[in-house]
Amino acid sequence: MPDPTPYRQSVEHVVTGLGTDVTRGLTEDDASERLRRYGRNELAAAEPVPAWRRFLAQFQDVLVLLLLVATGISVALWAYERDTALPYEGIAIFAVVLLNATMGYIQEVRAEAAVAALRAMSAADATVVRNGDRRNIPATNVVPGDIILIEEGDTVPADARIVESAAMQTAEASLTGESLPVIKDTAALEDAAAVGDRHNMVFSGTAVTYGHGVAVVTATGMRTEMGRIAGLLDKTGDESTPLQRQLDRTGRLLGLVVMVIAVVMVATVIAVEDISGLGAILDVLILGVALAVAAVPEGLPAVVTAVLSLGVQRMARRNAIVRHLAAVETLGSATVIASDKTGTLTTNEMTVRAVVTASGRVNIEGSGYAPEGAVRRDTGEAVDGTLQVELERALAAADRASNASVQNDDGRWIVHGDPTEGALLVAARKIGLRPEALEARLPRVGEVPFSSERKLMSTLHHDTERQQRVVFTKGAPDVVLTRCSSELLGNEPRPLTAARRAEILRTNDGLAGEALRTLAIARRRLPGDTVVGHAATAGDRLEQDLVFVGLIGMIDPARPEAAAAVARARDAGIRPLMITGDHPRTASVIARELGIADDDRAVTGKELDGMSEDMRAQTVSEVSVYARVSPEHKLRIVDALRRRGAIVAMTGDGVNDAPALKMADIGVAMGITGTDVSKEAADIVLVDDNFATIVAAVEEGRAIFANIRKFLRYLLSSNIGEVLTMFFGVLLADRIGLTAAGGTVVLPLLATQILWINLITDGPPALALGIDPPERGLMNRPPRPADEAVITQVMWRGIAFVGVVMAAGTLFVLDRSLPGGFVEGAGDLRYGQTMAFTVLMLFQLFNVLNARSDEESAFNGLFANRWLWAALGLSLALQVVVVYASGLQRAFGTVALSGGDWLLCAGVASTVVWSRELTKAITRARRSSRHA
Repeated sequence: MPDPTPYRQSVEHVVTGLGTDVTRGLTEDDASERLRRYGRNELAAAEPVPAWRRFLAQFQDVLVLLLLVATGISVALWAYERDTALPYEGIAIFAVVLLNATMGYIQEVRAEAAVAALRAMSAADATVVRNGDRRNIPATNVVPGDIILIEEGDTVPADARIVESAAMQTAEASLTGESLPVIKDTAALEDAAAVGDRHNMVFSGTAVTYGHGVAVVTATGMRTEMGRIAGLLDKTGDESTPLQRQLDRTGRLLGLVVMVIAVVMVATVIAVEDISGLGAILDVLILGVALAVAAVPEGLPAVVTAVLSLGVQRMARRNAIVRHLAAVETLGSATVIASDKTGTLTTNEMTVRAVVTASGRVNIEGSGYAPEGAVRRDTGEAVDGTLQVELERALAAADRASNASVQNDDGRWIVHGDPTEGALLVAARKIGLRPEALEARLPRVGEVPFSSERKLMSTLHHDTERQQRVVFTKGAPDVVLTRCSSELLGNEPRPLTAARRAEILRTNDGLAGEALRTLAIARRRLPGDTVVGHAATAGDRLEQDLVFVGLIGMIDPARPEAAAAVARARDAGIRPLMITGDHPRTASVIARELGIADDDRAVTGKELDGMSEDMRAQTVSEVSVYARVSPEHKLRIVDALRRRGAIVAMTGDGVNDAPALKMADIGVAMGITGTDVSKEAADIVLVDDNFATIVAAVEEGRAIFANIRKFLRYLLSSNIGEVLTMFFGVLLADRIGLTAAGGTVVLPLLATQILWINLITDGPPALALGIDPPERGLMNRPPRPADEAVITQVMWRGIAFVGVVMAAGTLFVLDRSLPGGFVEGAGDLRYGQTMAFTVLMLFQLFNVLNARSDEESAFNGLFANRWLWAALGLSLALQVVVVYASGLQRAFGTVALSGGDWLLCAGVASTVVWSRELTKAITRARRSSRHA
């Protein structure tokens, strides 16, 4: 088994331990044996979930199971009685269940492909040394001990210890969060180090951005850092969202209520009535089915799914693509947004912020690679005179000593090559230097490449105006300064004194304190026939007696809109955190600039490792910035936050973010810079990679949850009205004239009539409530507590009150329509049931207006939702059809009503509005007195 810490071992020790040879590599026989022992260099793929199992998973909801039970009983009774051509009740209930399942399946049909995306990131081929020969092999055949050759543009095929490095740099942002390419060397590290600090290692799936090197493979397949993340993804289960948990709880409660009501009702009927014979028993069973139909809001699962789907469409228009439906609401209840830094809060585009020369400091505004931004002195004044000359000399030298290029690709500026060099090119363009003019004036004739040992690079150019050669050098300030003998002041060099050297180094420390990465720029003029010569000795000849030109400070800047988005999140009671693999100082500066943190404290992954679980829980409640963290650290942070009751939205774009994205209550991935892995692990993908879009999505999520509460209030109050109507209608049947020949049990409403109300007349208004406009001040309220029920006690009281009013009014109309009750009527049973059916339906249409709030008047914003009025009109029209259409009259047991009947029903039904307005007014008065 390969050593687990090769970065702490010398090259010789690692090579010997792996039983290989740097020059000759492995033999083919040895490689074949190792391939059998360690397996192919690929990530283990999870078994895909069959489509049929994903579809059946849509039927696991408690409410859905209740409906399936009701369907089964209804079909069984029909099969016994055969009183209709088809089991209409069972078909109708099952159709709703099927519709809900289909909608959910369509939204979640994409398989969990995070590991597959990880596999796609792996290199297709690798260059190795075997039997002393250089050869290309499939990357899947690379084994521990292989000597691999990697160069600029290559994807690293496996984790490997570097044996030789010629100015090699790799991009590891997707793995570690490090925003800059990492310079690689061969020196062993003494202490344990995070992945981002292992400068003598290269990692599978990362890319070489500069130079070339030789390395010995230490881990392949699932043993690589990439494989370790894949393993974390596999171990991280799918978390149910707060909405799912709340609706499951509501479903279980409704299930218990249905059972209790059915048992009590059946027992009451048996006790009150003389039940004998199979027909009477079947009547009681039909009553049980009717009660189940009345108690369970059949349309609820479908309406929830439909409203979430509509929310998905609205969020898509705001650049947020939702992969899992329940994520829409969950984001609205988030209490913490734990965000990656690189590419999420920042642009992931290095930008020059400051240039310091002998005459002062210049600040350069703008962010990213677009050559736009103001250039001013640090005092805010315009740049002119000697400082202007020095600024142009510094950035011209930096531009010429770079190998990158900047291009405009369909309106988006991109850098090809090293992002640090790209930042220098952009800064030169911001001050008006044109690349074609610089190239014409100073064509390159030679180069001394960068190396990690020298920590600088130089290029040799021919000055076509002066007919001289000029050397431009850039590198680490402390190294460049040792090679300088003078400093540029305006256009002329002056001697560089010891005091001035110390002052430049203090300035460099100050820039570093601002989290700026610093480079020193120097130059030297030479005779016109100077050449670079042999690379090994060119540096010693050319990089001496240099003229110091200036210091350049750069950073991966915060997104321009991120600070406002963070402030808006705070106003909404959401706590933003930064979790990054970048340097602690860089992280704390960016966090302070954005308002995420008020101090410079940043906890590192190493510090988290040394904490107990209790200390870690305390830390996450106090600290807002985490740096140099690994994927495991991110998981621990998210877990600690959730243990403290937080609803965590985790954002990120790299491979390293994927496990935490999957574990969080809501994972948010970046659409442009995000890896396929992060997108597949996330619940929501931001099309524009904009942190501000997250806050907009939070607002949308809050509005959706508020609307879910509205239609829950509406549907449940309506169902309670139906249950109470059925319960007391049967209990008081003799008193209200609800009798039939033969002493059989007579129901106030037929099961098909209740089903019609629940599915047809309730459906459109419930959907319309789901798209009600957001309430004012929605983002100035704290997040909903994680343990707060989706239906609060205040809501339950309002729901129960409305249900009682509905039942009382419906039974009154039923009694008035039949002979022999409290109020004498003259109609037959079908007429009475039709009147009860119609008044109950109208009760529910009036109740829509109540359901918009537990406290605010129904007349506030009465016409704000035009879809609501369209839905009410549709439901009323459907009721007219079912009352008057002859075919539907037979199916639903209705008869035609007169205009006076409709007026009576409407008048009685309107009482639900007036009575509820009274209770709301009392509630508002009590609230005002408490605040007085």
